[in-house]
Amino acid sequence: MIGSLLILVKLKTDMPQTKSIFPIPDFTLSPRIDQVGVEERASRFTKRSIKKESKLKGLKLVLNMIDLTTLEGKDTDGKVKQLCYKAMHPHDALAGLPTVAAICVYPTMVKVAKKALEGSGIKVASVATAFPSGQAPKEIKIRDTKYAVANGADEVDMVISRGKFHAGEYNFVFDEIAAIKEACGEARLKVILETGELGTFDKVRRASDIAMYAGADFIKTSTGKIQPAATMPVTLVMLEAIRDFYYKTGRMVGMKPAGGISKSKLALHYLVMVKEVLGEEWLNNHWFRFGASSLANDVLMQMMKEKTGVYQAANYFSVD
Repeated sequence: MIGSLLILVKLKTDMPQTKSIFPIPDFTLSPRIDQVGVEERASRFTKRSIKKESKLKGLKLVLNMIDLTTLEGKDTDGKVKQLCYKAMHPHDALAGLPTVAAICVYPTMVKVAKKALEGSGIKVASVATAFPSGQAPKEIKIRDTKYAVANGADEVDMVISRGKFHAGEYNFVFDEIAAIKEACGEARLKVILETGELGTFDKVRRASDIAMYAGADFIKTSTGKIQPAATMPVTLVMLEAIRDFYYKTGRMVGMKPAGGISKSKLALHYLVMVKEVLGEEWLNNHWFRFGASSLANDVLMQMMKEKTGVYQAANYFSVD
């Protein structure tokens, strides 16, 4: 591999040193992205038509891939418990529905969510590392992560230091992700790139590569606090990075587009894209998620339409 370092690389972090079993590339040599080509290919996925049984199967799959999220300063125990109830019981009038994949909350709400979801199989995810800005010392980020995991988080969603990334300090970003991965212990790590702040597809690809080689279990587009959030072209760039990483290392990495996906039709287009770029192995909630709480209601409305032939009004569904 051009620009590779040693096959066995010690990561320089303030945590006890860990080892990477993969060749670490020179991230300044990440592939250049054909913007026109990516946008054209992404648009083709929106031309697909999915009907009847295939549509219903796809909607159930989408529902099972959603991370229901509440990340507000006004979050209360009661609000989190209500969201957990919805996660376990998406709609009383629709039998046989799957649950969502996870509930995502701040670290201080992890214990509440964990207790409310007990026995359901739904994961508890927690944002950490000074979400959403990422502007905090690494020591604080590590403590934030350990606090979430100690309170029961199954997954941690961290944000990269975009300022360091834009300054070209790629080793800093790499080492920080590796340190947070170690702090996660058994919890899975989702690394949020905040693609709306990266600016170009080339930078999205570079950030994706850094995150995966540093140990990310998932790469994620956005915090949902910055616009633009997830888009199909950006997600396509990240999916292709995951594919190339898998071919080089044999390790699967998950993908989570977050923010801006509120309609079922668009979500189904995302699933088509995942299948064609990565294959059916990624079409489950262990490897693919939607960070889009409002999407759940639209999925439920579409399912009611398939069952009854008519749409229900939006106010029949709880607002998340």
